Amino acid sequence: MPAETLLMVSGQPMAGPLLITPQVFGDDRGFFYESWNERRFRQDLIAAGVPAAEAEGLQFRQDNHSRSSRGVLRGLHFQLPPEPQGKLVRCSEGSIFDVAVDLRCTSPSYGQWVGATLSSENHQQLWVPVGFAHGFLTLSDVAEVQYKASGFWNRDCERSLRWDDPSMAIDWPLPQAGVSEPLLAAKDAEAPDLAALVAAGEVFP
Repeated sequence: MPAETLLMVSGQPMAGPLLITPQVFGDDRGFFYESWNERRFRQDLIAAGVPAAEAEGLQFRQDNHSRSSRGVLRGLHFQLPPEPQGKLVRCSEGSIFDVAVDLRCTSPSYGQWVGATLSSENHQQLWVPVGFAHGFLTLSDVAEVQYKASGFWNRDCERSLRWDDPSMAIDWPLPQAGVSEPLLAAKDAEAPDLAALVAAGEVFP
């Protein structure tokens, strides 16, 4: 199934993030699908307008796995050069609301966000390219999330963006998660807003 370009709240497409729906083969015994296929992923990127040389040159450096309880919000996280990260995210148990925020200051969709529900039932994946902040809210009692990262984790490059910055107005489905306020790590609760990141020069060209 071809990857889809997600729409912003304004109804316009955002260049970069892709929602990928794999072909799942299932019967009364269970199911099987390819959670990662390098050739198909590169084809999806090229079909979405990524230059062929850039798509062919993309490599994943590490795989990450997290487990979160209901109402946990992780993010919004990103890494600056020299170790930026693109992330291919999926949820293998439970469900999450996954978000990407455009931090490319010359992009038409700068400061805008897109989101998608990823779950163990729909098997969908979200590609979050370099230049975007990423985060997710856990909607189920437990969610296990795996993602492939195109750069190694680097403490010096890691940054956080405030999850509830009013300038972005992300529509987090807190009622669906059954909470009025999300459960946050200390660094996420204290994260700067977008204006502070811009003032510090901590966004992308």
